[in-house]
Amino acid sequence: MKKLDRLFISLLAVGLLAFTGMVSLAQAPDRGDAKATIGTANVTINYGRPSLKGRDPPKMLQPGQVWRMGSNASTTIESNVELDFGGTRVAKGKHILLAHLAEPGKWTLVVSSKPYNQYDPRAKLAGVPMELKEAADSVEQVTIQLASKDGKGIIEVAWGKLRLTASFAAAK
Repeated sequence: MKKLDRLFISLLAVGLLAFTGMVSLAQAPDRGDAKATIGTANVTINYGRPSLKGRDPPKMLQPGQVWRMGSNASTTIESNVELDFGGTRVAKGKHILLAHLAEPGKWTLVVSSKPYNQYDPRAKLAGVPMELKEAADSVEQVTIQLASKDGKGIIEVAWGKLRLTASFAAAK
């Protein structure tokens, strides 16, 4: 009888663990990775991929706010060498990426030491202007693309019809 009790408890524990794992996976938002080699740098951007669900991204932020460019956990950029953002060097390693809406239509890509919900301008490690475009097609989930072009890294953030693009380089 004790063997049967132990077997029952073991099966119950395994079942609960499996159920808990499935629930957490079902609730976890999609994460995305964008990877590229920029000069001598191996660069990875990791970000959350929220869906539009009828929302209009440009109307979600007010001037002066920062956007985490994704959902839940911070959007991060990681590199094995120093990077150059508009003449400012950023140490190799992992840092947080944010988009700052200074005024309507004027965006800045911010490399920060703090996430959006703790952001303070003193946490800004570097910043470069982002070019804003409105696309004809709509993207349901946030998508970040990273590419190498003429020795520079090009970051494009797409959500809905919003397209934000910025560039950086491997530090020399």
